Parts: sequence; structure tokens; C-alpha cells
Amino acid sequence: MTDKQWDDLKKVVRGEAVSPLPVGFIIDCPWVPNWYGISILDYFSNDELWLRANMKALNDFPEVMFLPGFWSEYGMCTEPSAFGARCMFPTNEFPHAHAVIRSADDIESLPLPNPATDGLLPFLLNRLKLAQPHIEAAGHKIRFAVARGPLNISSFLMGSTEFLTTMMMDPEKADALVKKVTSFLKDWLHLQMETFPSIDGIFLLDDIIGFLGEDQFCTFGLPYFKELFDLPVSVKFLHNDAPCRVSAPFLPEMGVNLFNMGFDIPLKEVRQLTQNKVALLGNIPPRDVLANGDRAQVTEAAVQLVRSLDATSKVIFSSGGGMPPGVSSENIGAFIDGVKNQGTGHRG
Repeated sequence: MTDKQWDDLKKVVRGEAVSPLPVGFIIDCPWVPNWYGISILDYFSNDELWLRANMKALNDFPEVMFLPGFWSEYGMCTEPSAFGARCMFPTNEFPHAHAVIRSADDIESLPLPNPATDGLLPFLLNRLKLAQPHIEAAGHKIRFAVARGPLNISSFLMGSTEFLTTMMMDPEKADALVKKVTSFLKDWLHLQMETFPSIDGIFLLDDIIGFLGEDQFCTFGLPYFKELFDLPVSVKFLHNDAPCRVSAPFLPEMGVNLFNMGFDIPLKEVRQLTQNKVALLGNIPPRDVLANGDRAQVTEAAVQLVRSLDATSKVIFSSGGGMPPGVSSENIGAFIDGVKNQGTGHRG
């Protein structure tokens, strides 16, 4: 992100006016490589192609905040690889991490990884180090420390069904796993921040919180997210595009000040659930409208999204979730136009 984009993002988080109305999208391997015209495997294995693909997105749409910006990742294999997960990388499909915990009894002996040396993490950091001069020469900076959340990673290490079952049947062991993963994540976030002093934001992604009841969330989610977001940065960004009605009221307590939700809940309702204390990034349907709709449908969805709000403060207009595969440049332009057509000002 450029200095201006970063300043605008912080203004949105603080509830200050930004003109024109801001547009932003989360972009990573499900969208960037095929949009650029390469395979997902090319994107992961060739640092030059990774840099060129991300740079093209920024240059083609300079008015869009692409978050987190130059995301160095290997999909869902990123953090589980540090725990020894076997990772599959099909040529042009999303990677997959296999479970490493066969039973809850394995949790106690699970080693705590060193993010500086273990799994794919050193490659991610080194890719960013090599790209940093080019990123900064183009007027951008590395702004976010990024990681999947503790429940998300735990579900990959055990398997989602097995992890959720362990929460109910053996909660002490499930809690021990989340605690261990949280300890690893604190080390990982700190390492990113130490490596790149320009980082002033944290971005965590965790859809598993959307499948928990309130008691489970308060036991296995809330205290650990509070730990992770308790860092001295300006932007504390959470993505959860699974159901969020249970967890959303706790976002301010978690320390979150920017939230990307799914499209199953109106932005207006999320604003009410969070008492307007959290900036929102969302939320037209990503696949059925942004990817599969025609230009007119995307423009109309953007128009209706803006009109659905009594106030446009603390909102970055986007999709409900990250940018999905297959979104065309034309449809991105249609979304930008739809938001712009509702004015350049700031209501509320």
C-alpha cells in the first residue's frame, strides 16, 4: 500500500472522512495468478512472477486498496507446514495441508515451531526481503503481519471435524492445542514485524469462529485473539466469512478495528452488532455477483450496497470475503464505478 492508501485506511478505522468512498479487496492465490495468466504453482514457485502479478493488480487499479498488499503465502499450507504438515500443491488448484494430529493424545507432544526456520515460513519472509526494494521503489510498503488464526490452524492440524469434536468431548486438550498454536502465532507475528519495520497492521484470518456457539467462542476464541491483537499497531484486521452473528459483538473486546465478513449478513447489521466500533470491509456476494455477474449486475450490487447504509463512515466497500477466482478486470471496474456513482463524500 502507498502512504496515502495507508493514511486513508487509518482514517477509515478512526471513522474520519475519506473521499472518494474507499474500495478495497483481499487478494491472494485464489484470484491473483489466474487473473494474471499463470498457474497457481507458477505463482508460488517463481518470485518474479509473484511480484509482477501483484504489481499489475496495483497498477491496473490504483484507486483500490488491495489488502494486505504483496501477500507472501502458500495458501492454507503456510502455517501448518511449520508443524510438519504434508502439503499438496496441484498445478492449478488450491494447496492442501494434511493433518498431523491423529488423536487428541498427540497434542501434548506436538512440537512448537520456530517460524524463523520451520516449514515454508522462511521462504515467505525471504520472498518479501528480495521483493522489498522493488515494492518500495514502486511507492508501496509492507504494512501487515499476516497469519491464519489459531482456530483455523488447529483445524488443519487435526481436521475440522476432529477439532470441533475435541472441543466438545475433550475441551482441555482442545484448549491446549489452541494455546500452543497461539504461542507460535505470537512468535510468527513478532518475527514479521521485526523483519519489516514498516509493518503497522495485523491481519488474521479465521473462519472456524463462525462455527462456534457463544460459550465455545468465549472459551476457545476470545482470549487467544485478544492476545494476538494486543500489539502496538494501528490496524487490527480480522477476516471471517463464515457466520459472524455470535462473534461480531465481541470484536471490540478482541481488539479488532477492521473486519471482513461474509455476504450472508447485511453491513448495517454488522455495524449494529459491533456498536459501530469496528470499521467494516464488505460485502457483495463474491462468487455469484462479483465473479459470475455481468457488468450491470456488479454495478447495481455496488450501488445498493452503498444505499443500504445510513452512514458510509467506517466502511471500505468490497466483497463479502476475499476476491474469489474468476473475477474479471471489467467487473472490478464495474464495482468501482458503482461505488463512485453514489458520490465522493462521507455520510455519518
